[in-house]
Amino acid sequence: MSRNIPERGHRRAGLVAREARECFHHPDFDARGTQGWKSIEAEGKLPESGWRKEQQWALDMGLPGSESIVDKSIPTFARGELPHFAGINTFLKAPYVENVRDVGKYDAAVIGIPFDSGTTYRPGTRFGPQGIRRISALYTPYNYELGVDLREQMTLCDAGDVFTIPANLEKSFDQITKGVSHVASSGALPIMLGGDHSIGFPCVRGIADVTSKRIGIIHFDRHIDIQEKDLDERMHTTPWYWATNLPNVSATNLVQLGIGGWQVPRYGVAEARKRGTNVLTIADIEQMGLEKAAEIALELAWKDTDAVYISFDVDSLDCGFVPGTGWPEPGGFLPREALKLLGLVTAPGICGLEVVEVSPPYDTSDITALFGVRVVVEALGSMVAHGNLGKHKSIIDKPVSF
Repeated sequence: MSRNIPERGHRRAGLVAREARECFHHPDFDARGTQGWKSIEAEGKLPESGWRKEQQWALDMGLPGSESIVDKSIPTFARGELPHFAGINTFLKAPYVENVRDVGKYDAAVIGIPFDSGTTYRPGTRFGPQGIRRISALYTPYNYELGVDLREQMTLCDAGDVFTIPANLEKSFDQITKGVSHVASSGALPIMLGGDHSIGFPCVRGIADVTSKRIGIIHFDRHIDIQEKDLDERMHTTPWYWATNLPNVSATNLVQLGIGGWQVPRYGVAEARKRGTNVLTIADIEQMGLEKAAEIALELAWKDTDAVYISFDVDSLDCGFVPGTGWPEPGGFLPREALKLLGLVTAPGICGLEVVEVSPPYDTSDITALFGVRVVVEALGSMVAHGNLGKHKSIIDKPVSF
């Protein structure tokens, strides 16, 4: 193919390569000033006690390895993070809490909500928690750029799934609310893996029920999801109508990021106008920049409130990156844009996080489920990096006990 490239193209390519090499050898260039080098230095300051503890636990629980194994930290039976392809898939290989009354011993608790009876077109999100957990085995708890190791700097558990009732929204909503309120009351940060977006209402209700404080919502989506009903029920297009009917959740503190395209029902738009919600489209965010968009979102969501809840619908991304979802739509966020924005808005601390609309039956190579994993670890990593994980505990002044 190279013979089809004009000779001047070869010369230009060689010049660019030479300039790049010279740049990195330029006397004024300091490689230690790059984020890459700062991240290398930051890793050296992280503890390793959590990893050593897990290795010892794996040996105690899984038997010492066979005589031929040179690395004596390897057990006979797979336990913990390694190997990534083996073991029972909890989220990020975190401990499974068999007795959910023990979730308060952890900083954050993952809750699966396998429910898609609120779906109006393509079902399959009931398999979302399973898909997210499975591909989460690909990740380690360490993030290079942030210089954060979740295993060393926080405690995380997997509480398993809420027992939802197929084809009965209201009973499932009640189950979800009870489960979320239990985890929130314990002091652990609730992390919900959906499930379709109808779960947004019972999840927010679960937190709102255990506090007298006011809650704002930051909502990543391509769809406005605030009409009263759809197909005569409270479907995945309706969560914010009902959530903002709660006495301590105001529509004026609902900030919706990325809304747009050809799948936004006019019923929802009319309701958003009536209630005075806040919408930033992709064009708005492009024009003002990610940092400014995050600043505005935080200002609006936190205005006269005491905590902020994050709802992340994976279809907020351009559908080329998230094929495994119920309502794919072109023109959404690029992954790095969404992750940057998410990190900025979670940095001050949040009272809950939901990741919704991951539908494994439509996924390709698990990339949508993997992005769901990334949303969770990005939010946790940002809070840990800024020292704000656990900030939500101060608002829980009406805890429940079951």
